[in-house]
Amino acid sequence: MRNTTAAIIVIGNEILSGKVVDTNAAFLSRELRQLGVALRRILVIPDELDVIAAAVRELQPAHDVIFTSGGVGPTHDDVTIAGVAQGLGRQVVRHPVLEEKIREFSGARINPARLKMADVPEGAQLIFEGELAFPVLQVENIYILPGIPDLFRDKFLAMRAPFAADPFFLRVIYTRATESAIAEHLNATLSAFPELQLGSYPKLDDSDYRVRLTLESKDQSYVNRAFEHLLAQLSVGFGL
Repeated sequence: MRNTTAAIIVIGNEILSGKVVDTNAAFLSRELRQLGVALRRILVIPDELDVIAAAVRELQPAHDVIFTSGGVGPTHDDVTIAGVAQGLGRQVVRHPVLEEKIREFSGARINPARLKMADVPEGAQLIFEGELAFPVLQVENIYILPGIPDLFRDKFLAMRAPFAADPFFLRVIYTRATESAIAEHLNATLSAFPELQLGSYPKLDDSDYRVRLTLESKDQSYVNRAFEHLLAQLSVGFGL
């Protein structure tokens, strides 16, 4: 069974200050789940070189794939490239292919700020997929994506296929019982199926149900057996 783990590093003072609401991590979380990738961490950090480098050093060895969001533009606070390079112990170099594309696109408007966007961690690969005008940067198992949501989505969707792993299988139960009333049944189910991913999500403003229960596993037979086990308990206790 193929299992892939991932982490997301969201970089930006604007996220931490509340000036901008991050949507990239939520989008990527959903996409990765559909691909069968287990997202283990979402880390939001400021535009600070040493903080980015420390995050890379911590998360990169512990996950199969890392995605960064933000900090790849032409301004003073765009330090993601340098931070990733520092975290991996690499130099920042100017990539000739990127420089050529930027010069071609900019024409007479070329300046040092624009050329900064041709800088990459040494050894980075360029991923040109689909109709991307500007490539995704990959260095080791790290994929460096822009913070602008439309660009972030377009770049990930263009390259998403290779990340597919064995899928998660999901079963859902809706109940009008409260969480406190069903807690013992949830605990009993986890005791019987310790590898199950069991979620309990109360909803206070819906007349149809009070709690939505989700059961997930990459083993379809396992999740189905856990589902029947829990459903039987709830049926006895609450007449479901």
